[in-house]
Parts: sequence; structure tokens; C-alpha cells
Amino acid sequence: MKKEDKSIIISQLSETIKKYGHFYLIDVTAMNAEATAQLRRRCFEVGVKLVVVKNSLFHRALLSMEDVDYSPLFDSLKGNTGVMFAEVANVPAKLLKEYKDTNPTLKGAYAEEGIYVGADQLNTLANIKSKSEVIADIVALLQSPIKNVVSTLQSGANTIHGVLETLSKRPE
Repeated sequence: MKKEDKSIIISQLSETIKKYGHFYLIDVTAMNAEATAQLRRRCFEVGVKLVVVKNSLFHRALLSMEDVDYSPLFDSLKGNTGVMFAEVANVPAKLLKEYKDTNPTLKGAYAEEGIYVGADQLNTLANIKSKSEVIADIVALLQSPIKNVVSTLQSGANTIHGVLETLSKRPE
């Protein structure tokens, strides 16, 4: 491969990392062609981009990214490496949990500004909440006391209304 071609691929990988924000490194060695095609289709359905990369080129792309230190992931770049790019951090982990039978093994990941190394991190990654999920939880927590106050006021109004209605129906 020519040096110019390599630099183009490295820059494309760098742009993809910036675009998606989260990526998972997986070992696709044990997967046959049918299982790989099935995984690719499923990735497409959930908005995950799956590419198989040359380790040295991906290593150089990570080195070119100056804003984050990706060095803990460098040891994971051995063997056949597939990279799953996603905009939501926990989607690839949930997808990998679905495919335990076909053996795409997690090597490492960069998700929600954290670096995770090893297959044992899969459950942790699957339980990460996305930014929108965290915001929704906070809004629900903030709304809860307000709902309680409104509910109490409404029940008090109903009680007062009931008392007044009873008093008005009573003969004087």
C-alpha cells in the first residue's frame, strides 16, 4: 500500500472517530463469513458502523487524535480487529451481548470519555446510560416533587369542594 493511501485511510479513520465519539474494538477472528454478515446487518439496523481495520493504521489514527490519550487501547490492537463506531455509547455493548454465540469478543472500547479494556467490561459498557437517558432521569426527578405538590393541592381542593357542597345541601 502506498504511503499516500495510508495517510488517506488514517485521516478517514480520525474523522470517523470524531464523528461518532464512541468506538469498540472487537476480535472477529472466530466469526465465519455468515456470522460477520449477520452482525454487519444488525449493526446497520441499530445505527452502528462496523469496519475491519488494519491495526497499524488504526493505531496511527489514534495517535493523530491529540485531545484524548488512547494509549491503554494500543495493546488491544492485535489480530483481526473490527471497530464498531456508535453515537450512543451503550448500543454496541448491547449488540455484542446478543451475539455471544458467534463470538465477537470485546478487546477494548472508548465510551463516554472513558477507556475500557478487556471482555470483562462488556456488562459495564452495556449499563452505561446515554446522555439523553441521564437528562430524562434528571427531569423525572425534578418533576416528582412538583407532581406531589400539585396532587396534594388538587386533593385539598376536592375536599374543600366536597365540604362546601355538603354544607350547601344541608337544610338550615
